[in-house]
Amino acid sequence: MSKHDLYDFNQAFPIINEDTEFFPLFSQQDEEDMTNESIPEILPILPLRNTVLFPGVVIPITVGRNKSIKLIKEAYKGNKTIGVVAQRETAVEDPLFDDLFKVGTIAVIIKMLQMPDGNTTVILQGKQRVHLVEEVQNEPYLKARINRFEEKDKPKGKEFNALIASIKELAMQIIQLSPNIPSETGIAIKNIESTSFLINFISSNMNTDLIKKQELLETVNLQDRARIVLEQLTVEVQLLELKNQIQNKVKIDLDKQQRDYFLNQQLKTIQEELGGNSPDLEIEELRKRGKSKKWSKEVNEHFNKELDKLARINPVAADYSVQANYLELLLDLPWREFTKDNFDLKHAVRILEKEHYGLEKVKKRIIEYLAVLKLKKDMKAPILCLVGPPGVGKTSLGKSIAKALGRKYVRMALGGVRDEAEIRGHRKTYIGAMPGRIVQSIKKAKSSNPVFVLDEIDKVGNDYKGDPSSALLEVLDPEQNNAFYDHYVELDYDLSNVMFIATANSLSNIQPALLDRMEIIEVNGYTIEEKIEIAKKHLLPKQREQHGLTSKDISLKGPVIEKVIESYTRESGVRGLEKKIGSLVRGVATHIVMEDPVGPSLTMKDVEDILGAPIYDKDAYENNHVAGVVTGLAWTQVGGDILFIESSLSPGKGKLTLTGNLGDVMKESAGIAMAYIRAHAQDFGIDYKLFDKWDVHIHVPAGATPKDGPSAGITMLTALVSAFTQRKVRERLAMTGEITLRGKVLPVGGIKEKILAAKRANVRDIILSKSNEKDIKEIKESYINDLHFHYVTEMSEVIDYALLKEKVKKPIDFSMGA
Repeated sequence: MSKHDLYDFNQAFPIINEDTEFFPLFSQQDEEDMTNESIPEILPILPLRNTVLFPGVVIPITVGRNKSIKLIKEAYKGNKTIGVVAQRETAVEDPLFDDLFKVGTIAVIIKMLQMPDGNTTVILQGKQRVHLVEEVQNEPYLKARINRFEEKDKPKGKEFNALIASIKELAMQIIQLSPNIPSETGIAIKNIESTSFLINFISSNMNTDLIKKQELLETVNLQDRARIVLEQLTVEVQLLELKNQIQNKVKIDLDKQQRDYFLNQQLKTIQEELGGNSPDLEIEELRKRGKSKKWSKEVNEHFNKELDKLARINPVAADYSVQANYLELLLDLPWREFTKDNFDLKHAVRILEKEHYGLEKVKKRIIEYLAVLKLKKDMKAPILCLVGPPGVGKTSLGKSIAKALGRKYVRMALGGVRDEAEIRGHRKTYIGAMPGRIVQSIKKAKSSNPVFVLDEIDKVGNDYKGDPSSALLEVLDPEQNNAFYDHYVELDYDLSNVMFIATANSLSNIQPALLDRMEIIEVNGYTIEEKIEIAKKHLLPKQREQHGLTSKDISLKGPVIEKVIESYTRESGVRGLEKKIGSLVRGVATHIVMEDPVGPSLTMKDVEDILGAPIYDKDAYENNHVAGVVTGLAWTQVGGDILFIESSLSPGKGKLTLTGNLGDVMKESAGIAMAYIRAHAQDFGIDYKLFDKWDVHIHVPAGATPKDGPSAGITMLTALVSAFTQRKVRERLAMTGEITLRGKVLPVGGIKEKILAAKRANVRDIILSKSNEKDIKEIKESYINDLHFHYVTEMSEVIDYALLKEKVKKPIDFSMGA
């Protein structure tokens, strides 16, 4: 049989590439003849991915790598002899000498074909085994020095003959049991006379991995190779017989539903043969797990009822997986499973002090809770709501509380949640039903008493799908949450041991009924002094660690941090400050890498070089040389700010004009102030005729910024009285409060932020309502020791203190009125 006849005979077999399994062509040539052939000292080496070439075997290979194509083309033009070696790792695209096995096969290129798709296909015939000694070249393709593989004499005797006969018999059985193997292969095996080629041919065709085939190639003794081949063929025959037995057990008509049933029955039989989990075993495993749970009698009865229902469902049905998932959830929930609380109050204080600076009110409340819990041993967990501007540490405080208590920590972000099912879950009769996020979080925590942070509770939405805020009423009601009902679980779950901590930026968007169920704790903004300490103890060390620097590389002194706070941030929290410190650390890191160090202690100039020119100017107090200008105090989302109320008079007919992008509340305050002045003109020494001859204009600077709120009443009234009397306003004075038509001064909120703003603006005296005195007492005395507070109840007290008897330098001549 010629080489071309061999190729034509095997046209039915696929031509494959280096990445796929293949059925090799074959050529019967005595291995002894090939072994006697001389071999070159150096050969080009062709790496193969997924196969091993054996001596005498002919295989087609599709060559795809550029190096391999060059190698084949040059060899085909020359003596057509190359070395073929398998790769150790198939994923390596450009294998080096060390990536190859050290035993391969000399091959002859029988034919090279250019396929219609542009690929190059070669037919290779293995000649003899060789050792790779060392690499000679790597470009443009790999060449290596080789040695002859020493072959032992062919074994003889009855044992070896019995091995060969058994191999042929098993090979014929595999061909009969495998309909995808051509019958011609059996004829070829019967006609093979050379025992070594028979073993090589079957080794090449065996359904085994590359490592096993390489082991066969490297086995010196032919009888040992025969034993290995016999073992592999025996295993393969057993697997094929078992597969046919399984197929015979479940043979039915294969329409779509019957096909699914067939596959599941086949899988079940395989699992039984392997000792795996059949549906019956799975149900028994669920029942066993249920017996170990610490749930109540009611839950136990419900679980067993649902488990019996699962046993009656056909495993092929869609309801089976739904029911199984439901039971898995019941088992995964931590029914009456609690972590042990750490009642060491000193430990809790240390944790809270270490991880959060300030926030004294919150820390005090946590310590109170621990103290009561330690005494009573059982206590309904409080529902705390931390309210404050962004970046003050509300969310991270939850982690610290969990750490101090020794409890698990879970967090649920409520921002944008609009579907009630997110809280209560879906009824499990729906497709794709899931439990609510409350139950999912408890499952994740693996504890029934975690610290549970409900983040951004003021940003819960609602639409036609329901109102999540209303669903949260049951969760956050200490009198009801011991029996929280999730639509998916269909059982009451006790949430009374969960310590819920809600966070919000504002209370105005929270449903009143929900607000009533929570204990509100205000987390106000930080003072400059607090921010400096936070930057030193927390922010700077954190940024250094994140950027790979140490304290030897960068340090920031108090005045430098204060400059960053005042000139580059405007916020109540420290989120923006952390970003700026991060910019400074990155700037220093860049200088270090460029071998141009600037540290370690940064100066004011270094800060400006890295961060650029200051973004914000320090609030400047306006002088009192002009009548009608008074400094007010305002609260904003990013902290406190000073606000100037300007009033001026011009000849006219008593018209009141308001400008500065004011809201309705501030416009009403201006109207009340004007009405009060008209009613008490004589008390202030104002000629009532002026109101009909002079127009009044009130303006609040920064007109592009919207302004509203009930805190500018006394400021507007003081400004108007100053304008009508032309009396000077006391220097370095600011005020905040609302007024009534009776002249009462009402308290306002945001006092801490407003006081900090006044301090930044170098204000010395502040007028407040008497009712706001309690707010001042909550601020550390060291932060306000250079401020003087004047508490009032009547508007007349404000005028008496705020306005001096002295008039401004160029007062208005009211005799020139219209």
